[in-house]
Amino acid sequence: MKISVIFFRKTIVNAIIVIVVCAFAFVGITSSAVAVSADNSPVYKGSSKDCVSVMINVYWGTEYIDEMLKILRENEVKTTFFVGGSWVRDNEETFMKIVSEGHEIGNHGFFHKNHDKLSDKQNKEEMQSTHELVKALCDKEITLFAPPSGAFNQITLDIAKEMGYTTVMWSKDTIDWRDQNEKLILSRATKNLSGGDLILAHPTACTVKVLDEILKKISASGLGVKPVSQVI
Repeated sequence: MKISVIFFRKTIVNAIIVIVVCAFAFVGITSSAVAVSADNSPVYKGSSKDCVSVMINVYWGTEYIDEMLKILRENEVKTTFFVGGSWVRDNEETFMKIVSEGHEIGNHGFFHKNHDKLSDKQNKEEMQSTHELVKALCDKEITLFAPPSGAFNQITLDIAKEMGYTTVMWSKDTIDWRDQNEKLILSRATKNLSGGDLILAHPTACTVKVLDEILKKISASGLGVKPVSQVI
């Protein structure tokens, strides 16, 4: 792609981000403006009996994405990448590779903030900025939201629902961002598997090394791997 085209696209993307942020600066949303509902609880496990999802949260680890995509492709697996808006902004080419491979895209906020500490306005701004950026780049409407660090409160859930999002957590956590131990990551991802499991992972060196084995163990257990929306 010519430098002038890349510059133009990045200028448009940055302009969209500025417009979204400025719009929220003039909107005084208070907690009383969002109705608390009883039917918007986060999903910790899906209802599927024969499939699980390996959901990949991305704010860093760009250098491992290509290899992850290769492994997923070789295993004929489509999954869900929950992307941070700031990561997408800075890694547009890699993001578009994920999209071109046919994987589902989910919202992971813009700056990886703990949403349980944010106001109504801030919660919405984090989600909306990422939503608009993804829409601008690949014309996809995303409907799944994974709170960074798993941190949320009722305000977060209500804002997400208002925006048409299902809030997604997990039933199995590899904790691969902290524990760089391949055997531990493999065990956490595959021990006592059952249909509907949502397996949380990140692009790390150790995760890449065991991803193929994780997928093969899931298959050997008689379960398929599908995007989150097809599992919940």
